[in-house]
Amino acid sequence: MSYESILILVLILPFVGSCFAALLRTNARNAAAWLSGAVTLVNLAILVASYPRMINRGVIRYTAEWVPNINLEFSLRLDGFAWMFAMLVSGVGFLVVLYARYYMSPTDPVPRSFSFLLAFMGSMLGIVLSGNLIQLVFFWELTSLFSFLLIGYWYQNAAAREGAYMALTITSAGGLCLFAGVLVIGHIVGSYDLDRVLASGEIIRSHQLYIPALVLVLLGAFTKSAQFPFHFWLPHAMAAPTPVSAYLHSATMVKAGVFLLIRLWPAMGGTQEWLWLVGSAGLITFILGAFIAVFQQDLKGLLAYSTISHLGLITLLTGLDTPLGQIAAIFHIVNHATFKASLFMAAGIIDHESGTRDIRRLSGLWRFMPITATLAMIAAGAMAGVPLLNGFLSKEMFFAETIEIHDNSFVDQALPYIVTLASMFTVAYSFRFIRDVFFGPPSEDLPRTPHEPPFLMRLPAELLVLACLVIGVAPAITIGPALDAAAHAVLGAATPQYSLAVWHGFTPAFLMSIVALGGGVAVYFMLRSYLLSGIEGPPLLRHLKGQRIFERVLVFLSWRLARQLEELLGTRRLQPQLRLLAGAAFLAALLPLYAKGLAVGHWPSGNFDLAFALLWVVGISCALGAAYQAKFHRLAALILLGGAGLVTCISFVWLSAPDLALTQLVVETVTTVLLLLGLRWLPKRIEHPAAERSAHIMRWHRIRDLTIATCSGVGLALLAYAAMIRPAPVSISHFFTENAYIKGGGTNIVNVILVDFRGFDTLGEITVLGVVSLTVYALLRRFRPARESIPVPEQQRTQNIYDEEHPDREKGDTIKDAMATPALIMTLLFPVIGVAAMFLLLRGHDLPGGGFVAGITMAVAFIVQYMAHGTIWVEARLRVQPVRWMGIGLLAAGGTGAAAWLFSRPFLTSYFAYIELPLIGRVPTASALLFDIGVFCLVVGATVLMLIAIAHQSVRSHRAPHARESQTQTNPSIEQVR
Repeated sequence: MSYESILILVLILPFVGSCFAALLRTNARNAAAWLSGAVTLVNLAILVASYPRMINRGVIRYTAEWVPNINLEFSLRLDGFAWMFAMLVSGVGFLVVLYARYYMSPTDPVPRSFSFLLAFMGSMLGIVLSGNLIQLVFFWELTSLFSFLLIGYWYQNAAAREGAYMALTITSAGGLCLFAGVLVIGHIVGSYDLDRVLASGEIIRSHQLYIPALVLVLLGAFTKSAQFPFHFWLPHAMAAPTPVSAYLHSATMVKAGVFLLIRLWPAMGGTQEWLWLVGSAGLITFILGAFIAVFQQDLKGLLAYSTISHLGLITLLTGLDTPLGQIAAIFHIVNHATFKASLFMAAGIIDHESGTRDIRRLSGLWRFMPITATLAMIAAGAMAGVPLLNGFLSKEMFFAETIEIHDNSFVDQALPYIVTLASMFTVAYSFRFIRDVFFGPPSEDLPRTPHEPPFLMRLPAELLVLACLVIGVAPAITIGPALDAAAHAVLGAATPQYSLAVWHGFTPAFLMSIVALGGGVAVYFMLRSYLLSGIEGPPLLRHLKGQRIFERVLVFLSWRLARQLEELLGTRRLQPQLRLLAGAAFLAALLPLYAKGLAVGHWPSGNFDLAFALLWVVGISCALGAAYQAKFHRLAALILLGGAGLVTCISFVWLSAPDLALTQLVVETVTTVLLLLGLRWLPKRIEHPAAERSAHIMRWHRIRDLTIATCSGVGLALLAYAAMIRPAPVSISHFFTENAYIKGGGTNIVNVILVDFRGFDTLGEITVLGVVSLTVYALLRRFRPARESIPVPEQQRTQNIYDEEHPDREKGDTIKDAMATPALIMTLLFPVIGVAAMFLLLRGHDLPGGGFVAGITMAVAFIVQYMAHGTIWVEARLRVQPVRWMGIGLLAAGGTGAAAWLFSRPFLTSYFAYIELPLIGRVPTASALLFDIGVFCLVVGATVLMLIAIAHQSVRSHRAPHARESQTQTNPSIEQVR
């Protein structure tokens, strides 16, 4: 297998492992750990095997056509910078998996944790390896989704739920901004290919849309990497399990933002806007995070704010807008990953073995866990920038860059003094981590007696601390080649000379490091009395919390503003909403007519068909009758509406469109039944106020509604007429007629269009259908219909009379006999309709049929059973699981499209051939059939899911209120639907 193909394996393997881990039993902790460890080790081995090519400054690319008509490709790109990040993601990921095996409790659903972790790893690898900006944004949002699941892993904890919600809100909002920025960049460059974007720096910087694109991209990067003013979500993510925190803070998620900044620096850096926007955000975050970290009383809280501070340091280095600044930023990313992951693991070990993370309760742990204490001391020293540790080297490069002149402003001149002062707080919280936790008198009120953890739980931290030592002592030998490859991948020919020597003499940068170390220890002792007082938070910022601001903004947007808009635009009645919708659509249709004019052409020559005209007279009469009866009798209106639909169906047959006729017929059947089930819940008509009851007002309302309906109907008729009489060269129908069989392998042109030529549209449509069905189900689960006051049914009165006249027969037999025959017929119809659905599915590529109409037909089979036997009887026997149907359908449709990539063809490229079957002969086959099966499964699942939701509400509406509430909580069929 070539290196190019191996890139696909690196990306897909974590997602495959995630799916398998999700299928394991809840108590299969060892199996999930072995599976996750194997996946990360394979990825790590593949990346290590590509090391020789990376240090020779090679680039590995894999490209597959996605949507070639708009130059959109699925592209993977591995250069030195991406390789370094991928090594961090996979290497630290393996150590986190090993650590999590011993950290997580056997009572937790550990396979679910590993499943989320692997998917999170795959999403981060997708960001790193993407060679296309649109693709990068997709994986960017996936990291937000899976981080939400990981942070909220202990969902029974309110803090975990709030932290996950906050992280998802902030990072996904930033992701939308990044998406908009990427679209602007693609508009400027004319391509979303990363190589072209990086080579178009001059075009981007000189374009009038540069500043909007820059601001949008920076919003995405700042929210993801917790830069001021979006830094507050990261400390609340500490509610996640410690392995998740170690992974999220060191090698993934928060590093995605700084990765993006460095990756796009050649294209968007080099301007004053970049210097001030990026540099200012990084400087403020660096200072603020370091200052707040000193006052934290929770070990993970201290480490969280220290992460914010170091991310600010990396952002500031990138914002200094120099090539050496980018190299120092890359170097510090690696160093921060090693010491921060080991520190989080040490904090988790302390919590795991002592029962608390509260610094105020921890003291003298050196006596109980000397090995863990030594590891934590070395890692904290690297974080503080102690010489002969890796953090010292990148910190010294950082100090050297701040000394250089950038724009000679006052801030630029004061920058060395500012960062030295901020670094004192970095040393202060690092020293506090060591001094207050491991030294001093032993604590006597710990929940558990502390002791060393198992060797394998400590091993990941030991390996990371070893990396801190080895890189700090021999950087040129260890990290030098990889750093050089990463620097050249970002800077290219502009890569400057730099040195990784441990000793550069008594330089200003070295003196700044010494001052920061000494000053940091002094700051700690100056604040010691305040810290020992047990007060939570710094004195200046104790009442200024980002969470409070975030919650107030959400309350304003989701409550006050929404209520005001609802009062202004909302209504409880359906008619005004439909009126606004139809009016807006009509006005939107007038815009192109106003710009281009209207030319409907000449009336085509032909004989007048009286039968067809009479058919449409019937249809129009049904439509008008439905509109009139809607005011008096909704059931009659529904029947007339069905008549209009039937006329439409016959019209399709008349005009030689059997596919449309077949689809219209089954859709009319299903929607009529669903509307009948929900008809009883429609609210009573709201009478107009007395002032509006006059005939004049009512007449005006009817004229207004009639005008809107007439204009919309006539407009659609003219549009359809103009489309049907267009001359042949303008119409696209000839293309489909000529190529349906040649390129799609089918003679049913409509089906070939749906599953081949416009397959991407169909995939989007069935996805929307699945979302809508889940939404309907979720809404109906919360809906509580009023109990109906139904008098004694007529059939019961008939039964009573019969029982009096025939005392020799058992009571109730009349009704049972009357219902037995239809129920039996409906039961026997299930296999018949099922066979018909399979017939329509399999013939759809060449004859009228297809996945959609077959799915609706199969749904009719289920509907008939619900009508015959009721909800409980059906679900006890058929075991309907519509959500699984929907999932299988989406996987089948999407997998069929992705399979084309294996043959280096665009997404959803179909293949067809003829095969010889014994006794049958030559049979046509097409890969589009698999796509159609996916459509079939999703349509069945979505339709039945909505049916089940409505059917359950029908059951509830006949129960007593207390019975309904208990049904909501304990109904097994509802659980089954989930």
